[in-house]
Amino acid sequence: MVDALKLFDTMAQPNVTSWNIIISGYNQIYLFEDSWKIFCMMHSLGFEPNEVTYGSVLPACTALQAPILGKQVYSLAMKNGFFSNGYVQCGMIDLFTKNCSFKDALTAFRDVSCENVVCWNTIITGAVRNGENSVALGLFRQMCGGPFQPNSFTFSSVLTACAALEELDIGKGVQGWVIKCGAGDIFVGTAIVDLYAKCGNMEEAVKEFSRMPIRNVVSWTTVISGFVQKDDSVSALKFFKDMRELEVEINNYTVTSVLTACAKPAMMEEAIQIHSWILKTGYYLDAAVGAALISMYSKIGALDLSELAFKEVGNIKNLGTWAAMISAFAQNQNSRGAIEMFQGMLQESMTPDKFCTSSLFSVIGCLNLGRQIHCYTLKTGLVSNVLVGSSLFTMYSKCGSLEQSYKVFEQILDKDNVSWASMIAGFAEHGCSDQAIQLFREMLFEEIIPDQTTLTATLTACSALRSLQKGKEIHGYALRFGVGKDIVVGGALVTMYSKCGSLELASRVFDMLPDKDPVACSSLVSGYAQNGYIEKSLMLFRDMLMADLAIDCFTVSSVLGAVAILNRSGIGTQLHAHIAKLGLDSDVSVGSSLMTMYSKAGSIEDCCKAFDQIEKPDLIGWTTMIVSYAQHGKGAEALSAYELMRKVGIKPDSVTFVGVLSACSHNGLVEEAYIHLNSMAKDYGIEPGYRHYACMVDLLGRSGRLKEAEWFINKMPIKPDALVWGTLLAACKVHGDIELGKLAAKKVMELEPCDAGVYVSLSNICADMGQWEEVLKIRSLMKGTGVTKEPGWSFV
Repeated sequence: MVDALKLFDTMAQPNVTSWNIIISGYNQIYLFEDSWKIFCMMHSLGFEPNEVTYGSVLPACTALQAPILGKQVYSLAMKNGFFSNGYVQCGMIDLFTKNCSFKDALTAFRDVSCENVVCWNTIITGAVRNGENSVALGLFRQMCGGPFQPNSFTFSSVLTACAALEELDIGKGVQGWVIKCGAGDIFVGTAIVDLYAKCGNMEEAVKEFSRMPIRNVVSWTTVISGFVQKDDSVSALKFFKDMRELEVEINNYTVTSVLTACAKPAMMEEAIQIHSWILKTGYYLDAAVGAALISMYSKIGALDLSELAFKEVGNIKNLGTWAAMISAFAQNQNSRGAIEMFQGMLQESMTPDKFCTSSLFSVIGCLNLGRQIHCYTLKTGLVSNVLVGSSLFTMYSKCGSLEQSYKVFEQILDKDNVSWASMIAGFAEHGCSDQAIQLFREMLFEEIIPDQTTLTATLTACSALRSLQKGKEIHGYALRFGVGKDIVVGGALVTMYSKCGSLELASRVFDMLPDKDPVACSSLVSGYAQNGYIEKSLMLFRDMLMADLAIDCFTVSSVLGAVAILNRSGIGTQLHAHIAKLGLDSDVSVGSSLMTMYSKAGSIEDCCKAFDQIEKPDLIGWTTMIVSYAQHGKGAEALSAYELMRKVGIKPDSVTFVGVLSACSHNGLVEEAYIHLNSMAKDYGIEPGYRHYACMVDLLGRSGRLKEAEWFINKMPIKPDALVWGTLLAACKVHGDIELGKLAAKKVMELEPCDAGVYVSLSNICADMGQWEEVLKIRSLMKGTGVTKEPGWSFV
């Protein structure tokens, strides 16, 4: 190029051809700015560009991502009479399609007065590039109806559109045309492989790959990516191994696909091996490979190795690697690391993009910090991006600022399904289910078709409301939009119908699902258990085990609850063995359910063992242990567990204090009970409720301090309920206090006049004291009020 310029400079009178050669030369060595400068110089010196000049300058404007300059060049071409030149018009169409202005490209194409195959190929390829795959197929049909025959370039673009739309039947038709025309080449062959791979038919994809006479790195990478998409990491790595053995060229796209295949905990050994190969071959110096390494280790759960990969990239870090590292910290719930990485970007004068910012928002749990980053997005203009906007209002929602969340949501101009789904989910999670459903209706009014995520979020709102009518309405929309049998939506429908008490409909939806995935099964198992269909719950759980479906902690907890209700220790022991085999007994929710089951079965020893298996007991786990000790009369152990819980930094809740006060009651610890009762509001901001006061009355009654119990009830800050007075009545029966017993019974009768137990308890007190006339009066009163005592019964 240097010699060409020297020769050009020596020319006394350069003509248009010589100018065109220099412009084209700069394009060929990717010096597009120089190409543009030469064009401007040519124009300023009074030389008239021809169609070749315009055809060379327009690609330079495309490469420079300068559509405004391109429009100026196009206007100049039109002014100079080149409006019917296909070369110039194709350049303009290409400019628009490559600069995200497909509508303008389509308009320019419609204005073409001299169509040719190149113009058709340019617009079809542009449609595919801009994600307008349905439009691409429409254009292809129009082309086939005219005088121009598609070529291999056309076919490869159309097949790519079919792959993106997963239109296998249309793709097969195009493949048949390719065979008929003999237009197959390496690009078309690769597009056919990609079609089958994207449509999930890897067997056929491999067959087509094998039929290709010539294969290149793109062909091999397409097959590897197909296996990755099918979650078949073993086959992906086998093909990669074959590539290396055959010494096929490998590029960064191949490597990133292989790294994605290794991005799971079970593939840790293979991941390290591939990483070693990358270091040996120097691919770690590619920023895209570095980002893929960071992401791979993040998904494996090895954040330390993600950080190591980030350091290995060195000085070639780009936005992609920074975004991958921030995302890695976010995925592993390391908010501090994500924030420090974000600050590091700013210190190195890197401008965080939408991916960096949205990842950071996903992990921020502090409202003040969230507001600071929000201000940054306002300053940089990122807030208008739909991805950033969605993550921003999700952050506000998580921080409990639902009003601010909705304000941000309203400011997003082009809301997509993710935005609507996130806002609907935010309302549902914060108990604003009515608003969630109303927002769903607004979405329909905006003529946006809800996807599976949106429908699932809305069904969650219906579940929270226990609204069968609204749930059926959303079910209708799911059927209308063709996702009624989708696994995720199906699981949400089963959950909704179960929580609304409609087990028949829940079962019907479940039976119609083509694939019984663990989520749907878990939903129905839990639904049966929660609605009292214990046997059905256990039977379905057994079917899950036999079908080798993945069992999650939620399912196991529900089944354990069902077993606890049935009080079948044998089934519980078998189930515990399965749980231990699956490695779920260390989970806190499963452990708590095991404890409850053993406690109800009377085995406090097994309850303690289940507690010891929990890796990190939370509030529920500790509370279950405390309550279990209390229920089995082990007050000292319950109080000891409570003190241990406080030492490890877990704050008690209302239920915890029920267990603590109950433990005090079983041990007769009156003074300690008063201390704990006062501690509730003083130390933890928990206002005592009826159950706490009933525990205190029970304790005073067990200790024979009935007058103090009566005084305590009269001094309660809330009006005593039937439970509190009934507890006092039971104490009066034990100690034979007829007068106080009559007072307590009278109070209970006023609150619950149809409770036969009150009449019986008072009658028994009088009978124990030999006051038979009082007994007869009570019996007569029962008959007069229509209260009857149901006979007790037992299996034993």
